[in-house]
Formats: sequence, C-alpha cells, structure tokens
Amino acid sequence: MKRTLLWASTFLSFYNCIAQNNTEIYLFDMKVDKGQVTLSNGINITNHQGYDNQPSFHPSKPWIYYTSSEDSASNDSSDIKIYNYQAKQTTRFTNTNDREFSPIVTPDGRFVSCVLQRRNGDQDLVEYPIDGSKPKVLINHLKIGYYVWASENSLFLFVLDDSTHYSLHYYQLANDLDTVVAENIGRGVNKIPGQNAMSFVQRISDTLSVLKRFDLTSGAVSNIIYTVRGKDQLTWLQDNTVLMSDGKQIFYYKVNPYIEFKDKKWKPVTMVGQVHKFKSITRLATNADNTKLAIVVSE
Repeated sequence: MKRTLLWASTFLSFYNCIAQNNTEIYLFDMKVDKGQVTLSNGINITNHQGYDNQPSFHPSKPWIYYTSSEDSASNDSSDIKIYNYQAKQTTRFTNTNDREFSPIVTPDGRFVSCVLQRRNGDQDLVEYPIDGSKPKVLINHLKIGYYVWASENSLFLFVLDDSTHYSLHYYQLANDLDTVVAENIGRGVNKIPGQNAMSFVQRISDTLSVLKRFDLTSGAVSNIIYTVRGKDQLTWLQDNTVLMSDGKQIFYYKVNPYIEFKDKKWKPVTMVGQVHKFKSITRLATNADNTKLAIVVSE
C-alpha cells in the first residue's frame, strides 16, 4: 500500500470521536433565497430516549438514515434506522449486535455505507446492500471515526491513529492508495457541491479551527474561513454556503472559493415560527435540493 504525507500540523488534542450521549434529531424546512437562510417548522423526528445521531439524506428519496441506540439498558448496540419525512414513519434498516455509525448512501445508490464498531474495538468501513442484507467490508485496517465519499471509488477518512492523534486520509479503493492529507483534524469532512473538492476542519487550538478546501485534481490545500468558535461539524449547500452551529444558534457563510478569508463574519440563520431553545446543537445535514435541514441536539 502506498502512503504519502502531504501536510501536517504539530497541534494535537484529544476528544472522543463517537460519544454516545443522549441526543435527538430535529427536522426543519429550509429556504435559501438571495443569500438568506431561513428555517421553520422544526419537529423532533426521533423522540427516543437514547442516542439518535448522524443523520444523512437519501439523494433522491424522502428518507433520512441515522444511527439509533437500543431502548434496552442491557443492549448497548446501535443500528441504522430510516425516517420517511413524507410519510412520517420510521423503519429499521439494520439489526445487529455491533454498532453502526454514520450511514451514507453510496454514490452509485446501491448500498448504505457505515462505520461498524466491533466488540473488539475495531472500527471498519462497510457497506450494506440497499435491502439491508449482509454487509461487505471495504476498509478494515484503519480505525475510522468519520468519513465521506469523494467519488464512487474514493473517500475522505477521519482516522484514529491513537487516543490523541487523528489524521485525514484520502483513500482510493480501486488500488488501496492511502494518502494522508492533514493531521489534528476535526470531525467535519464534507464534499463541496459542484466542485471537484472536499472540505475539512483543521484544529489549531481548543478554541480555534480553520475550514479548509482540498482540491481533488491538484491535491492543493487552501484556507476558507475560521470555523464558528472552534467547532468542527458543518454542512454545505448547493450555492457554496456553509452552515455551522455554536451549539445554540445556527450560522451560515457564503464562500468565495477563490479568495481565502474574504469575509470572516458568520451570519445567524432566520428562525420563524416556534423558536426552539436547544441545549447543544452538533451535527447538521441537508437534502439534495436544500429544502430540509436535520440537526442533532442534546436531550
């Protein structure tokens, strides 16, 4: 296996990659008009005491895949569930003794990939056929915390090298080419819509992080903006707008892809109707046409 070190930082910090606190998923209607982002009609789509997290939209169907812990205190496994936001119905996608995290429909639409946390502590990347049958292992020699598909045969991986060291890998499945892009990264790894590029978060200190762009063609890394108060989870909209949260509010920033740090100011989204006072907002996800936004909050 080939391995190339492209970029590194000396700042290291520790935080738990997959922490199973009690969380819920809320779904909002979203409107993006003339650079303004408005959220409305927020509802709790999980309403389940336990861990409900890591929502991911199906690219063409009204489905949200997410990870959900078991109700029983004697069963510490977690499975993938599907919420149909048109029918307002929840179904189970997997039912295993392991723990599945971060479900994502693969670019070819034939599988649902996820991080499979095994009882021995391994965290492999696997894919389930869309009918939920037996999974196929894609990567099992790295301890993967988070990931995102860059193309049908390549991924960005948040890899736990050890308890205090995390690195970003650009992994090409066809030839097992594993390139280390950056170190001391955050959990926010994303595909940038409409570009042959990815984004990731570089942690500078406990309170300061930078959103960066990785060009998949040239391998060049460039800065975009400092993240919201050192946070590391985000989602992209189709018009080069980024959404992030400081834990209580959601903010947006319209990116100029050709100018680094053009405008450092994040703007709060507009909330209409009932205003929810959330304890802690973490993960964000949007559907393909940016009409829905799912957010993860602490119970």
